[in-house]
Amino acid sequence: MSGTAFITGGSRGIGRAVARRLAAEGYAVGIDYLQAREAAENLASEIRSAGGMALAVQADVADREAVTAAIRQVEAAFGPVTCLVNNAGIAEQHQFQDIDESFWRRIFAVNVDGAYHTIQAVLPGMIHRKAGTIVNISSIWGQRGASCEVAYSATKAAIIGLTRSLAMELAPSGIRVNCVAPGVIHTDMVEVLGEETLCSLAEETPMGRLGKPEDIAAAVAFFCREESAFVTGQVLTADGGFIL
Repeated sequence: MSGTAFITGGSRGIGRAVARRLAAEGYAVGIDYLQAREAAENLASEIRSAGGMALAVQADVADREAVTAAIRQVEAAFGPVTCLVNNAGIAEQHQFQDIDESFWRRIFAVNVDGAYHTIQAVLPGMIHRKAGTIVNISSIWGQRGASCEVAYSATKAAIIGLTRSLAMELAPSGIRVNCVAPGVIHTDMVEVLGEETLCSLAEETPMGRLGKPEDIAAAVAFFCREESAFVTGQVLTADGGFIL
């Protein structure tokens, strides 16, 4: 076994692809979900049927106690978390003047506080073992910004800052912290944009297509492997050339 991976937002989209990829690479995987219990449990069952180890656990990443309890449940089943993937996130499109305080607080609670909660839950063990890998999922909008997605872009920029700073702090403890910044990935999160917009975004992408969740899973897997043992504090943009 490569170790134990905990993936937030693991029941669908990018998180689902990451769980499958890390399980295929020998990790026991903890699949965190918020509401999609059936999807998460079906994924865990699929991984187990293929000979892997997986457990679906429910936690709102904005809830510190729930996150800690979910991680402890996974660790009780498979051992200490050695690879943490912070993927859970929410997004909505609003003009900035129309963003109410409740949405602003909620998006930061999930997209930023969620990473804070999970990292603090696994960090004592990683520091004790002098080893561990943390991969945060940001976005190209956290690098460049996006009109009508100010709140989302701000949270994803915060994730990049967290990654780089934490990598410096934890490197002496043998813990690596990296980040993947996806471009436009064909998941249900972007389906709301409509077929016409998605086709336009694919045309704007130099590689001529939208990304697949598996494209991001491959980037995450790279950071989790021993071959990247000297790589930390990096932001890997996986966007088909969209923001070149």
